[in-house]
Amino acid sequence: MSGASASGSASSGRVADLPDFPWDLLEPAKARAGRHPDGIVDLSVGTPVDPVPALIRDALAAASDAPGYPLTAGSPALRTALAAWVARECGADRDGVGVLPTIGSKELVAWLPTLLGLGPGDVVVIPRVCYPTYEVGARLAGAEVVRADSLTAVGPTSRVRLVWVNSPSNPTGRVLPPAHLRKTVDWARERGAVVASDECYLSLGWEETPTSVLSPAVSDGDYSGLLAVHSLSKRSNLAGYRAGFVAGDRALVGRLLAVRKHAGMIVPAPVQAAMVAALGDEAHVTEQRARYAARRDVLRDALAKAGFVIEHSGAGLYLWASRDEDCWTTVDWFAERGILVAPGEFYGPTGNRHVRVALTATDERVAAAADRLAG
Repeated sequence: MSGASASGSASSGRVADLPDFPWDLLEPAKARAGRHPDGIVDLSVGTPVDPVPALIRDALAAASDAPGYPLTAGSPALRTALAAWVARECGADRDGVGVLPTIGSKELVAWLPTLLGLGPGDVVVIPRVCYPTYEVGARLAGAEVVRADSLTAVGPTSRVRLVWVNSPSNPTGRVLPPAHLRKTVDWARERGAVVASDECYLSLGWEETPTSVLSPAVSDGDYSGLLAVHSLSKRSNLAGYRAGFVAGDRALVGRLLAVRKHAGMIVPAPVQAAMVAALGDEAHVTEQRARYAARRDVLRDALAKAGFVIEHSGAGLYLWASRDEDCWTTVDWFAERGILVAPGEFYGPTGNRHVRVALTATDERVAAAADRLAG
């Protein structure tokens, strides 16, 4: 990336200062796609469509008699499961890392700048093309947003308090190598900034293997100033459960816990029990990966034959596709064929020549999309 750009000035954090909710802008295309004789194929939002594994539903049901308040920090069983998971999947030291359950990952992303005490005058650095909620969270806190893929482009400012990285990326599927992550961590630590690494798609590497910011290859076992954000929505089909967590710097996690206690940000007890079951079983994750891999192969091949170029997309749940035209023109082209995709502009101005195609549709709907693309 060649530079950085400011996404507006510091705001007051009022709701009126927030951007339009992007998915509302997609309603006309959705209505057009819905008029297809064989129905819509929705490849836009990326919401899971496959069943919640039985062992997770059983754990939720078994814990449903929960009349008392759950622990904001998570039950002892959940804290143990979280620490074991980040040790196994991220390479972290289970005894040295802090963990905290969250009400899904989006909630934490949106409120992290506020929970960390950021405000007017502070700067949050986000990728140039990225999940929109990084910017929303900064605006809610009244902080300034700078979009940059190269931190050298940010300049010598000492006002940077938070740096977001996202690997595998939503929407592009780009995977950041350990050396890139390490440079980001070093840069942020020199300025006393926190690095928040959105790793919600860590389990979905295809041609490339993602690395956690908590990995020894990045952190050398030092988690100071580091927070890794994770979700069970995609790997375990738990979007409806709102099951996420954050892991990293024990002191930072402790600060987040203290604020969340006051604010009542608590994961329900039955969901905590379901998370324990999900984190302790990898068989269902392997099965889900296989489903997504098969759908990915079908869609990638169909898009290529229809003249699209797929960029990045080495991991994650999306294909970042382009035929070098305005993204809304591409969205309309898909909608005419009964397929709904997300315009790249949702994820930043430089995404305006791409669309994001999600893998989250049933096998039957993915096959229907492939047929329509071939027609």
